[in-house]
Amino acid sequence: MFPTILIVDDEPSIVQSMKGLLSDEGFDTLTASNGYEALQMIDNESPDLVLLDIWMPGIDGLETLKAIKAGNPFIQVILITGHGNVETAVKATKLGAFDLIEKPLSFDKVIVAINNALNFRRLEEENRYLRKKTLEKHSIDGRSAPILALKQKLVAVAPKDSWVLIYGENGTGKELVARTIYQLSTRVEKPFVDVNCAAIPEERIESDLFGHEKGAFQGATSKKRGTFELANEGTIFLDEISDMSLMTQAKILRVLQEQRFQRVGGGRVLSVDVRVIAATNKNIRREIDKGRFREDLYHRLNVVPLEVPSLRERADDIPLLVDLFLKECARLNGEPRKFLADEAMDLLRHYPWPGNVRELKNLVEHLVILAPSETIRPDDIPRSYHTDATTEVMQAGRYLAIDNFKEAKKAFEKSYIRSKLAHNNGNITRTAMQIGVGRSYLHKKLKQLDL
Repeated sequence: MFPTILIVDDEPSIVQSMKGLLSDEGFDTLTASNGYEALQMIDNESPDLVLLDIWMPGIDGLETLKAIKAGNPFIQVILITGHGNVETAVKATKLGAFDLIEKPLSFDKVIVAINNALNFRRLEEENRYLRKKTLEKHSIDGRSAPILALKQKLVAVAPKDSWVLIYGENGTGKELVARTIYQLSTRVEKPFVDVNCAAIPEERIESDLFGHEKGAFQGATSKKRGTFELANEGTIFLDEISDMSLMTQAKILRVLQEQRFQRVGGGRVLSVDVRVIAATNKNIRREIDKGRFREDLYHRLNVVPLEVPSLRERADDIPLLVDLFLKECARLNGEPRKFLADEAMDLLRHYPWPGNVRELKNLVEHLVILAPSETIRPDDIPRSYHTDATTEVMQAGRYLAIDNFKEAKKAFEKSYIRSKLAHNNGNITRTAMQIGVGRSYLHKKLKQLDL
């Protein structure tokens, strides 16, 4: 399919000559004699590029450009003018024109500009696709009430440029929340710099954050840019900020307040414009009371607080997360995906998950590698996940809620026999032997229980 170019000019001779030349180059062409016709043509035909004359009756080229970009921001526009000047060029660029070409037209120059604009459009489309895939990768998965509430807050805060402090237990996905905010923000084209505050040695923290000049200390053999400098105009994510020492907190606070700093060993003051997202797995208020976290730093960071729910609070998401992790393991290993039996899923739904989503993902990878069959059964799950509390909750949830004894007994028999059949790959004879009944009796039960 060839790119479609809309030629907009009130001079018929220019329109016809450009149409002929572009058709010879393999482009599909459309034509319009004024801005009104052009806007209607764009709504009906969605061309890939517009060649637009500036001086036309009615609405001129600049007003037409403004209207095109308002409704179709991804269409590339090349302006044509017989009276080019710097002021017009600047205004055209601000309104979103890709290029401005002066009359009399050089055909070679027009073709170069068109090809450059189309290549730029393709690059923009690829970037939009990659951003979409990145957003999918770094977004929080789930449909439970706590996760839907969190997603609503993310959508609201992400474009505002406000600083955010993310709370949550280890393994809940605080970094995913930070990256989702970044992907939805106005700074998405700028850097995202991730700083693990707990992992930087105290003696290196200042150099890592603010950089250093050559010869600033022993081993500083070259100049180094710090993370704040690297994040300029973008976003800096200070993960586990509560693990910083009080001395480092003071230095961070000064930079956040002033948005200025000096490299270690340097005399020049550098200005920085960053959006700050911080995260912690601790109760900051408790840390302040114990003298381990600066209250002024807390108030500086805590503009918009976001709480990431634990997996215990969003147990309804466990089947969805397990399904995602099973699919991911199959894709990475190039093997058929595995499935969890209902009874195995029940174990996971009622386990307390101290390690949260990270622990669940690790367990699924473990089961995919070690479970012998395509269906993962309760016996495949390590015994540490078979807690008495889990069993009790499962029984209470499934049977004790049934008031009628006969119905509760039927529910138990159905679940028990289904589990044993799954464990024996559907082999009725082997299952009957294992549970101590005759084969004909088991057949009768299967029919009674509609299994």
